Amino acid sequence: MSDLPSVGVVIPTHDRPKQVRAALRSVLTQFYPGRVEVVVVFDRAKPDESLASDDGERPVRVVKNRRTPGLAGARNTGIAALGTELVAFLDDDDEWLPGKLTAQVAALGTEAEMCTTAIEVDYRGRRNARLAERTAVRHADLLRSRMMMLHSSTFVFRRSALMGGLGLVAEDAPGSQNEDWDMLLRAARRRPIAHVDTPLALVNWAGSHFETRWDTKISSLRWILDRHPEIHGSPAGAARVYGQLACWHAAIGDRREALRWALKATRSNPGEPRAAVAAAAAAGIVGVPTVMAALHRRGRGL
Repeated sequence: MSDLPSVGVVIPTHDRPKQVRAALRSVLTQFYPGRVEVVVVFDRAKPDESLASDDGERPVRVVKNRRTPGLAGARNTGIAALGTELVAFLDDDDEWLPGKLTAQVAALGTEAEMCTTAIEVDYRGRRNARLAERTAVRHADLLRSRMMMLHSSTFVFRRSALMGGLGLVAEDAPGSQNEDWDMLLRAARRRPIAHVDTPLALVNWAGSHFETRWDTKISSLRWILDRHPEIHGSPAGAARVYGQLACWHAAIGDRREALRWALKATRSNPGEPRAAVAAAAAAGIVGVPTVMAALHRRGRGL
């Protein structure tokens, strides 16, 4: 019997039968001597019971999202279904790479409540590693930058923290966007987040339904600013968010708001590149989706 902590893995899904099987396989093939339980949560879709199994130390359950429809509610449904010491997230279109669980459990040690890893981004067959270049992430780091390499498919938590002071995933996040950044900010405010700076998750950036939901992107950024007003106090971090708001307004053709947010971004940080992108998009010189595609090919986001 292993004395390693038990790990529960929450995989929310809707209608990606091929991808969710690959995600599940990447969990079940992890070399980890401790117990690993998986809960596949079907959100607004009929559960596929063929995914379920009662395989000793790697049982898989299939449940239906009983909370708020969307990613956040599905994750919380999965958390509630688990009784393991640790809880991990994995999106249905991503995969864990070998060694992930073992490395993260070791990095958690006895003090950290949350652990992340670096990622490998796959965008239409082109792959790029995204590293954080650190082994601990602090609240100030996340105010300066969203740190996109800290992807939700790498999140591992102590369940006691989720059920205690840290709390569950915010289900009021518009479109379940930026709820992951919110969790990072909340966790890092309590204590530093342990980080394994090796790409141990393969993250798919192509075909996401979040990619061009401009109105939701706008409302979710305003939500995160309301929830974490300290972002305004970080010049670089505030400028990044203002610049993104400028870009999303430009994408929906709201030139006036795009230029207003671009100006705010420039005032906060004169070197903020998103302000220039938004101004060019508002003038019709370039399209925001074109810029995003070019960045995604390099493993970067706007």
